[in-house]
Amino acid sequence: MKKLLFLSALVVSAGNVHAFSQETHKRIVIDAVNYMAQNPNTTEFNKLQNFAQSKGMTVSQLGELMGQAAYDVDDFEDTFFCGAITGDCVQAPVWGVAKSIVKYTSYWHFQNHTQGADQHGNDFGGYNYDKLTVWGTVDSMAATWLKGDYLDDGPGGETGWFSADDSEYNTYGITEKNYRIDSHSNYRMYDDFEEMPFQPIDNLGQYWYQSYLQTGNPQVLGFVFHTTDLLQPHHTWTTSDLNHADWESWVKDYYDRENLNDMSLVSQAMQNFSPVQPNETDIRPLLTQGGAFSYSQGGIVLNSKDHHDRLNTAKQVIPNAIAMVVHLLNHAMVAR
Repeated sequence: MKKLLFLSALVVSAGNVHAFSQETHKRIVIDAVNYMAQNPNTTEFNKLQNFAQSKGMTVSQLGELMGQAAYDVDDFEDTFFCGAITGDCVQAPVWGVAKSIVKYTSYWHFQNHTQGADQHGNDFGGYNYDKLTVWGTVDSMAATWLKGDYLDDGPGGETGWFSADDSEYNTYGITEKNYRIDSHSNYRMYDDFEEMPFQPIDNLGQYWYQSYLQTGNPQVLGFVFHTTDLLQPHHTWTTSDLNHADWESWVKDYYDRENLNDMSLVSQAMQNFSPVQPNETDIRPLLTQGGAFSYSQGGIVLNSKDHHDRLNTAKQVIPNAIAMVVHLLNHAMVAR
C-alpha cells in the first residue's frame, strides 16, 4: 500500500482500468508542466515554480508528483458493490482483469454527452447502463453479472438475503457523497447496478479541487487532473466497450512515436478553452468544455481501429487534454 501525502480512507493498488492508460494520465500532466516552462510569459509558470519551491521540490519533481497522483486515481479502493443475495461486497468483478474492469471506482470517470441532465440535477450525468446510447459486450456483461447488486452503504444498511451484510466501505456515504456536489441523491438510485446513475467525473474533479484550495496539497491537485478522461471519447460517448481498452493501449504505445504531445498543437488547443476566472472556484465549466470537444471530435475511435483514424483523433484530444491541465494549473496558482 502506498503512503499518500493526503488521502483519507483510500488505498491504492496497480491495474489497468476504464480510462486513458495510467501512464498516459501521468504523461499528460508532466507535459502540461513542460508547456508552462516553455511558455512562462503566457502561463503562470513563475507562480508554479514558487509553489514547487515552497514544497521543497523542483518544478520537474512537482510535475512528477502531480502526474503520479493523476495516475493513482484509477487505483482508489473507494467503491464496493454488494451481492444482491450474498451481501458480500467487493471492489471489482472476478473477471475484471480480462475485461479492463479492474476497479469499480472507474464508473465515476464518465460524463455522458449523449444525454442531457441526469436525475441528480447535473447538466451531464455519468455512467448509467440504463441510459447508454452506445454500448458493447463489456457493458452488458457487467450489467448481467451485477444485476440487482447494490452500492455498499455501510454496516446496517442495504443487505442481501436473510440480512446478509458484509460491508467493506460506506461507498454511498463517503464516495458518492463527496461527488454529489450541487446535486441530490437518494439511496434507491444505487440499489440496482443496472440502473445506477453514477455521478459524473467533473464532480470528482471539483471535489478534489476544493480539497486542494483548502489544503494547498500538490498531490490532491494531481488527483484533479485525472479528469483528462474527459478527452477520452469513450468517456463522453460513455461505454466500457467499443475498442475502449484497445484505443487506450494504442495511445500509450504511440504517444512518443507519433509525437502526440506536439507543443505547437497544445498552443493551438489552449484557445479551445475559456479560462476559469481567478475569483471563481468552480472548474466544472472548463472540464465540460473538454468533454464537449472529445464528444464532437472523437467518436470514430469507438468503431475504427484504423491507424489514420486513431492518429487524427489522438492529435486532437491529447493536445487538448494537456491544454486543459495547463488551464487548471494556471487557475490553481492564482486561486489560493
